[in-house]
Amino acid sequence: MTNPLLNILDIEQLDLNLFRSRQHQENHRNHLFGGQVLGQALMAAARTVENRRPHSLHAYFMRPGVSDIPVIYDVDPIRDGGSFTTRRVVARQKGRAIFNMACSFHIEEPGFSHQISLDTTPPSPEQLQNTSFKESVPGAKIETPDAHGMFFELRSASPEMYFSDQALPPYSQFWMRAVSGLPNDPILHCAALAYASDIGLMATSTLPHPTSIMSAKLMPASIDHAMWFHADFRVDDWLLYSTDSPWAGGARGLNRGLIYNLDGKLVASTMQEGLIRPIEPR
Repeated sequence: MTNPLLNILDIEQLDLNLFRSRQHQENHRNHLFGGQVLGQALMAAARTVENRRPHSLHAYFMRPGVSDIPVIYDVDPIRDGGSFTTRRVVARQKGRAIFNMACSFHIEEPGFSHQISLDTTPPSPEQLQNTSFKESVPGAKIETPDAHGMFFELRSASPEMYFSDQALPPYSQFWMRAVSGLPNDPILHCAALAYASDIGLMATSTLPHPTSIMSAKLMPASIDHAMWFHADFRVDDWLLYSTDSPWAGGARGLNRGLIYNLDGKLVASTMQEGLIRPIEPR
């Protein structure tokens, strides 16, 4: 079975540094998922770089995108240095910039190494129900199935936290894995993890408040997103996404994430600020 992630991350080259998405994930709200843009933009940037892997990206979501038309990715080859390569990517729809990302690639070289370990680890993915967050909560009154379920298996010990209006601690942990195998391409796995890094992250900042990310009384939107890649990994193996929200205020929430493999090795880190604006439903 062909992994549907391969279709989403497959981009068409229009010119030397110009690319276009071939497929997109439509949804009932016609909103373009931020993780899709992150993954496709990283694939576009990587197509202009040779023999180096991404180690960081910093992105801003400037306008909401729509999910029923392609996205154009314009890559600016800012610098090719001896150890680092820098790229800037602007994503456009209907001639307007919707997204801006700077990303850096690095050669492999030896150096000092350390990491922090998890204080608490949830049950293993085999001990948890194999279902998406939306499908795992009876009576959640969700209009459509979880759109991410066609790309990733998501297993959380407490999936109800994403739909509960009860105030909870600002922490979250869940396992994720691509629904089927992916080729042995490190760049592809980085882009796939960039896609997955936007799943559930912003919801963490709503947990301490009497609302949920799915509430009709909340306007959520990603403002910016940063990611660092630390070690080799495979997205078609289980990865643990551990997130927390140290602060929220002024209709914004700050979220942090650490991504570990099954052996407890830290493979990536994320940070994101999101809009969590209370509104009165129409």
